[in-house]
Amino acid sequence: MKKSILLYLVVLAGLFNVFTYAWFTKDQKFEKERYEKLDKKMHDSIQVLNNNLFDADYFSLETNDNAQNYFEDKTTGEFLAHQKLIPFLKDQLVAFNDQPDGNPYTGFDKISERKFIINKVKVLNHRWIIADFNNGTTWGEVLIKYFINDDKTVSFEVAETVIYPKR
Repeated sequence: MKKSILLYLVVLAGLFNVFTYAWFTKDQKFEKERYEKLDKKMHDSIQVLNNNLFDADYFSLETNDNAQNYFEDKTTGEFLAHQKLIPFLKDQLVAFNDQPDGNPYTGFDKISERKFIINKVKVLNHRWIIADFNNGTTWGEVLIKYFINDDKTVSFEVAETVIYPKR
């Protein structure tokens, strides 16, 4: 009787090992397929995000070689780098927010004692800037022309402005 119980235990252990091996092999294959699907999905998502970023930066001084070349002085070869110019332009434009009547380059005067200030600025090319502004309750956007003067100062001019209706 001991021999038959021992035989049953050996057979049972062998079957248990076979089924465990089969289960782990199938689980490993399933996990590998799941990882490959997830990896492909993530790669596709990253590619979509890169394409969206490329499209969003199409109108940007940072990616526009023609606009960057505009700042090269042909006679001296001196070049005004866009990496320094963009923060300089943003700082110059946002500095007007401190004026008592608000930023004059929003295209609007104060409304009910609330002055308009520029929040976000994007330099589109060698001539235009787009900016977002608000006064706390009213929001809008403005297209601004800018000019780099010979004395390295900046002149701004409002080209077009839009204000969004309140909801």
